[in-house]
Amino acid sequence: MPSPEPVELVELNIIRQLAAGGAIVVCAGGGGVPVVRLDAGALRGVEAVVDKDLTAALLATALAADALVILTDVAAVEDGYGTPQARPIGRTTVRDLRARSFPAGSMRPKVQAACRFVEATGAMAAIGRLDDAAALLDGTAGTVVMP
Repeated sequence: MPSPEPVELVELNIIRQLAAGGAIVVCAGGGGVPVVRLDAGALRGVEAVVDKDLTAALLATALAADALVILTDVAAVEDGYGTPQARPIGRTTVRDLRARSFPAGSMRPKVQAACRFVEATGAMAAIGRLDDAAALLDGTAGTVVMP
């Protein structure tokens, strides 16, 4: 009898099947209580944050996605965000983004997630507004990150 697939592979296959069938799959959200297993096998609650952007990058990488689109409420990542010198970053590279500084409470998680996905897959990632989703995929809106 063949051994069962690890849960992760089963879940990835289900996501692939749903997407191939035309379904919009919403997954990898936060929630639940983070725990660690103690030596005796008991579970203990711990403080933790599940970053939705990095989770999306990990899932997209595992699924071998053609692109990662991170939707937010701003048109693009800005260099100098919150200052009079703020300028949108359009088409860019991982190297360029990694050379810049982004505050922790702003675009840093989105930029990190996009860079990780591009580095892992060689595919493009884009960050921008929900209303621009199609244009983000076309590379004509938002911040488009290339290898």
